[in-house]
Amino acid sequence: MSGQTQRLNVVPTVTMLGVMKARLVGATRGHALLKKKSDALTVQFRQILKKIVATKESMGETMKASSFALTEAKYVAGENIKHIVLENVKTASLKVRSRTENVAGVKLPKFEYFTEGETKNDLTGLARGGQQVQACRAAYIKSIEVLVELASLQTSFLTLDVAIKTTNRRVNALENVVKPRIENTISYIKGELDELEREDFFRLKKIQGYKKREMERQRASAKQFAEEQSAEKVSLQKGISINSAHNLLSAAMQKDEDIIF
Repeated sequence: MSGQTQRLNVVPTVTMLGVMKARLVGATRGHALLKKKSDALTVQFRQILKKIVATKESMGETMKASSFALTEAKYVAGENIKHIVLENVKTASLKVRSRTENVAGVKLPKFEYFTEGETKNDLTGLARGGQQVQACRAAYIKSIEVLVELASLQTSFLTLDVAIKTTNRRVNALENVVKPRIENTISYIKGELDELEREDFFRLKKIQGYKKREMERQRASAKQFAEEQSAEKVSLQKGISINSAHNLLSAAMQKDEDIIF
């Protein structure tokens, strides 16, 4: 579809022209706001991407340290340390909760960890390996912190990705479809109104010409009628024919105006 035919099907009136201009103003403002929103989301998207890369790089070292700490605890405290720890734990002390953060109208999910209750580890590693068990616990808590942060960043990353694609589609639709269609419609309405104005002007000129010709015809008819009345009066006064009276009146009208009677 060409740009000229891509317009709305409307009646070309002055009222519709005002409506289309108002819609164009609204579309322009909406396009500007969505463009700003897309830019803000893109900036936030790049920041989150940098944080994800940095978190993934640190996650490898953290998980490596956690696994090494677990190996040390098993080596020092023995393989039964796992069962001892499970017996002391009834509920999880480290939990995760979610909240939302508003970024340019987009709600991003955020995860954060918190500690609830205390873990009964008084007798854990009492015989041997207590220090290594505590070090292992601290290492795994740090690993959980990194994993929660990474999960929050990746969830926000995916949400922002969908929001940016949706916003860019709307921006492109307003820029390439809606605004050109409204502008073509406004041009079409202006052209039709100009054509109607030219038709009205031509019609008025024709009417004025017709009235002028009619007035001239009426004046000529009145003049001819007056001449016939005068000829008839002269004919009756002098006892001559009407043609002779016409000739006499014509001769009188053709006399030199400089002659003084």
